Amino acid sequence: MSLDRLNAALVKEVAGLEQEGRAKAPERVIVGYVPPTGDRGPRYRLRGSDREFIRMNSNSYLSLSHHPALIEAADHACRAFGTGPGAVRFIDGTSAPHAELEARIARFVGRPAARVFNSAYTSVLGLGLTLSGPDTYWIGDELNHNCIIRAMRIANVAKEQREIFRHNDVDDLRRKLERVPKGVGRVVVIFDGIFSMRGDHAPLDGIARLVAEHDGRFRDGVTTVMDDSHGIGAYGRTGRGTEEHCGARADIVVGTFGKAFGVNGGFVAGSAELIEAVRQKADTYIYTNPLGAADGAAAVTAVEIADGPEGRERLANLNARTDQFRQGLAALGLESIPGPHPIVPLLVRDTQRTRAVVRGLYDRGILAVGLTFPVVPKGDETIRLQITAAHTKADIDQVLAALAALT
Repeated sequence: MSLDRLNAALVKEVAGLEQEGRAKAPERVIVGYVPPTGDRGPRYRLRGSDREFIRMNSNSYLSLSHHPALIEAADHACRAFGTGPGAVRFIDGTSAPHAELEARIARFVGRPAARVFNSAYTSVLGLGLTLSGPDTYWIGDELNHNCIIRAMRIANVAKEQREIFRHNDVDDLRRKLERVPKGVGRVVVIFDGIFSMRGDHAPLDGIARLVAEHDGRFRDGVTTVMDDSHGIGAYGRTGRGTEEHCGARADIVVGTFGKAFGVNGGFVAGSAELIEAVRQKADTYIYTNPLGAADGAAAVTAVEIADGPEGRERLANLNARTDQFRQGLAALGLESIPGPHPIVPLLVRDTQRTRAVVRGLYDRGILAVGLTFPVVPKGDETIRLQITAAHTKADIDQVLAALAALT
């Protein structure tokens, strides 16, 4: 059967996305990495351009991806275990690096146990399947990441089994908890630790106090789930994320190895009982191959570095460069959302101007991401800029000078 008719329909659907302003731009292809030298951090080469670019759109907050120790660990594990696992975890697809990584990340986040997935996205989906039941009620922040929204959908959470509270509004969460219908046996309050488009954090201390007040009302209590993918490794005094910054804990934490740790994969961490339930019930864990052993070994090494003196040094530079950049934006009279996280949104508040600034940055060798209407509401148009530990003072000065010329 020919795909001609389907192809024509898909072309119309994509054209509709373009007309709505929701289509993705063509993907740029990185073809080279230029190591840092002197007062200049790393640069990247793109296909079709002779320019070298500063990345201001990378999640690799500790800049560990090119660390020799990670590369060596990945190489050793690849030679020992091969390039792929050859099976899902429960059919002998578990290698020593998987088990070592689960034990190591559990210690890092202060939990009894953890389970590693091939991404943080699939971690959240699997957790949603694990926790959902006929009398489970979900309450989520209105700005939660797509993976949390999708988790509720694949877990078949009905409209009458869920509620949304206003962003970071503990009083509104209180109202939603008070309205949970009778007959509910389990309540899950789920939210991002760091909100990836804004760089602000959940008020975890307030959420934890509120949840404790309502926990006794339900058979299985009220469980807090926090996806702290942008926080763990990059936030808090020792990189423990939003929990460390707020001085409070979630019951279950989800994270990634693909951001601050510079590798790949995700995890769920919590009680041993929870993690065994995840192993038994999470389709996105059971029915798909895990990370390769090389990724697992590299991630173990990344967590070790993050948890030691070098990690603290990288975190200190990350914080210093973030502070430098935020102060520089303020000195230029540019608007941002305050906070210490290395996601620094520049609020432009106009679609055409946002696109022009992003193009101008590109022309000056700087990669950044613009978020424009209708992806964000009119008036909220933003350029998301991200600091990493590899950025130097000179790099940040260069970006600020470019913004001064463009705004």
